[in-house]
Amino acid sequence: MAGAGLVAVLLHPLRSCVSVLCVVAMVTPYVAGTGVARGITRQAETAIAAGAELHVTATRFGRPAPVPLSARSILAAVPGVEAVTPRIVGETTLGRDQIPVVVIGIDPGASSPRLEVVDGDPLSPDGGFEVLLGRQLASRLEMRAGERIPPFYRNPGGEKVARIAGIFHSDVALWNANAMVCSLATAAEIFNQPGHVTGFLVECTTGYREAVKRTLVRMATLDEKSDSSLRPVVQSRDELRALLPQSLGHLHGIFQLHFLLAFAVGIPLLMVTSGVGLSERRREAALLKATGWMTDELMLRGLVESVALTVLGASIASLLAWLWMGPLNAKGVAGIFILGADADPAFRVPFELLPVPVLLSFVVSFLIVATGTLLSIWRAASAAPALVLR
Repeated sequence: MAGAGLVAVLLHPLRSCVSVLCVVAMVTPYVAGTGVARGITRQAETAIAAGAELHVTATRFGRPAPVPLSARSILAAVPGVEAVTPRIVGETTLGRDQIPVVVIGIDPGASSPRLEVVDGDPLSPDGGFEVLLGRQLASRLEMRAGERIPPFYRNPGGEKVARIAGIFHSDVALWNANAMVCSLATAAEIFNQPGHVTGFLVECTTGYREAVKRTLVRMATLDEKSDSSLRPVVQSRDELRALLPQSLGHLHGIFQLHFLLAFAVGIPLLMVTSGVGLSERRREAALLKATGWMTDELMLRGLVESVALTVLGASIASLLAWLWMGPLNAKGVAGIFILGADADPAFRVPFELLPVPVLLSFVVSFLIVATGTLLSIWRAASAAPALVLR
């Protein structure tokens, strides 16, 4: 009887092919999207683990506010603090298409070890008005190292032309997509915030992290020259890691919503192709009943057929998802999870093909295929063979 179920797959090749194609069309985007989302999450976790122990920002009136650069000495004076690195992170746009860009201002001597200049030179120590562009961002702007970017901001102190010192590549995909790195002074001039930064990266002596955090949280203000309260906000690596499911989960949820819509459209088609409403399925069951097959034997035959179609379809879908994420570098789907990424990313999109989403796709596909197959067999088997064959 089990062998008859496998024969049934070949007995109606058109119906089997359509069923397998429906499974492939529904499962492949889910597995690919889940793999890219997990890969980006893993990469973000790795970046956080390699970052500073504490991230210090500030709020005024309960909202994020710039921090005076002079607060660096206040933080450095806290017992247990080894190093304090100022940083500026802000958003702007470049080019006639107004491409969104994340500006990262750092000290030239404190460049991230994850940045590799592949064209041109690193930032000069003298703090000239120059920038580093991510590889894909430079490609989208059609610019190369040594060229100049026209003024892209409005500043009361005057507008300047920025020189592209070099093009960098990073193993962090987000940096390649829309990052522009420059010195602290350049970033402060771009955003018209001289003498201010958006936060500090704090390294602590071993065993002093919690004590330093408690001391910083108790501070009334980070600006001793002002009467206003500039409350410090301190986040550790663990707290930043806990925020990842919220930030990345939003984009993942948008993808899941579109996938569910496509899945809902494909379910009726798959159920029809697997048996519901097909007269040939009813005639086939009636003929087998007339030759002595029992209802439970017909159900077993249909169950084996459903398993075979599901395994074939889900296996092809998993293979196509791997090809989509690996050799094809997640073309088309990367832009959903990485803001600023092109349909054909110029960087390596991270992904992880985990067993859980693959197994889940097998289970869901089997439930849909089996529902259409077994329901039609049950209806045919419960009717008199003479009535069905009439």
